[in-house]
Amino acid sequence: MTPNIADIIRHHVSLEVRCVDRLYLHAYLPKLQTSGGLCYFLHDHLGYPIPSPALFKPLHDRFVAAVERYAAAHAVPVVHFEPGQRKDDIVADYRARCTARDGVVVVGVAQEKMRAFKAHKRPGPAVSFDFSRQSVAVNHYYFYVQDREWGPAFLKIGTYLPFPVKLCLNGHEWAKQQLRRARISFESLDNGFLTCAAPERLQAVCDRLAPADVQAFFDRWSQRLPWPLTRDDRSAGYQHRLAINQLEASLTHVFDRPVEGRHFFEAVIRENLDLGRPDRVGLLFPRRITRATPAPAYGYRTRVLTDGVEPSLHVEYKSSHVKQYFKEQRALRTETTVNNPMDFDIRKGIDNLTHLRDLGQGVNRKLLEVERVSHHCTLTQDALDRLQWPSVETGQRVSALRFGDPRVMALCQAISGFVHLPRGFRNRDLRPRVAALLGRSYSAAQMTYDLRRLRLKGLIHRITGSHRYTATTYGLKVAFFYSKLYLRILRPEWPALVPTAESLPKPLRAALDQLDTEIRKLHEEAALAA
Repeated sequence: MTPNIADIIRHHVSLEVRCVDRLYLHAYLPKLQTSGGLCYFLHDHLGYPIPSPALFKPLHDRFVAAVERYAAAHAVPVVHFEPGQRKDDIVADYRARCTARDGVVVVGVAQEKMRAFKAHKRPGPAVSFDFSRQSVAVNHYYFYVQDREWGPAFLKIGTYLPFPVKLCLNGHEWAKQQLRRARISFESLDNGFLTCAAPERLQAVCDRLAPADVQAFFDRWSQRLPWPLTRDDRSAGYQHRLAINQLEASLTHVFDRPVEGRHFFEAVIRENLDLGRPDRVGLLFPRRITRATPAPAYGYRTRVLTDGVEPSLHVEYKSSHVKQYFKEQRALRTETTVNNPMDFDIRKGIDNLTHLRDLGQGVNRKLLEVERVSHHCTLTQDALDRLQWPSVETGQRVSALRFGDPRVMALCQAISGFVHLPRGFRNRDLRPRVAALLGRSYSAAQMTYDLRRLRLKGLIHRITGSHRYTATTYGLKVAFFYSKLYLRILRPEWPALVPTAESLPKPLRAALDQLDTEIRKLHEEAALAA
């Protein structure tokens, strides 16, 4: 018997943790993003008569000299990364040898591209320049640190104007540091958790992570590390501002036995190979897909990958994606990675960290809900009868939603589409999809009638104070049951049931012939008895 996804999650999970995982941010100088801002910085703030590109190198050299003095004074090793090298692998050896709980572990130097200023001399007798932003290859300094609040992390600082800064943090490592300070024992699962003596406290700690914690880390290290701007520059308003480049929201289920994880993935892959189709992706991502949304080849798609024999499921949407994989043979990791908050109309400011985390966790929950409902969408006889016959709901007579009726089947396939669950849908959103599935005209009045019976039968819910609807869990179950029964069994196999069909398996054909013979026999006996 195929293991049930819902039962595996309910009965074989020893620990469940929701947490921000990898957090990648950039820090920029708002006053140094334009040519005018650069000219003001060089002329008005620094006091040079002509804003010239010749002034860039002294600023660069001053910062480089400060880094070299810092490394020598604190006995920090400096490593030059070569192109193609995995920086984390190289740094791992230094981290393993480091015993300090707080400080710089190693400084890395790598030549990488960044958007810097390029000067263009203006024509005329007076010497003056215009500046534009262009991609150039310059040295960057990687400061790999061990932080008392965040554990292992790094900051990357560009050596040329406008001095961009990147930060890489990990929410699981932050949570571990908080548990250590509270003297709560736990066992790690890579960068996550395998066990914890106080699971409720662990989840409370993970939920407590806030933008202020990220800002405090940046403020602390921007004061401790050599910095490309002086204290006078910062006092004049040239302060870096944080923005979110990437956020990973993870949901981890640790299984009591590894085999249960294998069972889970076997069931998931059987049921969800089509998650990348447009009518399924939106069940995960709370965003309406329009004509401007990239095509599946590069916009939204599903991939099932294997690493050795370990599968992983990837559902992509624009530059963001959700991933499921079996972590270290012990845990199911469901992980939503938002690579561009603007994919969801959310600004990149650090203040939106909590909103993005909640959005990512909502995607994780929705993926598991879709998998659970899709895998176990059977209906009781009473539930089927309630759908097949007219009924009275809250004092109102409601017509049936009969299986096999083309209009009902089109409705069931349409309400399971991606545009309907997360943000709700309207009459005019659903009607074209139903019409396309029916292959004929379908009026607004017919749609209004069908919305009424879907609502009264409990398949959809009207959002209070609006003309929008969302599918209920029951409605999703009905939609999956009707659609799977029709699309996977009835429609492809129905031609095989005719006497001339050759595609029906022989044992089933023999059983059907025997059934037909017995029915004819009963009919003949009844006719004789009459």
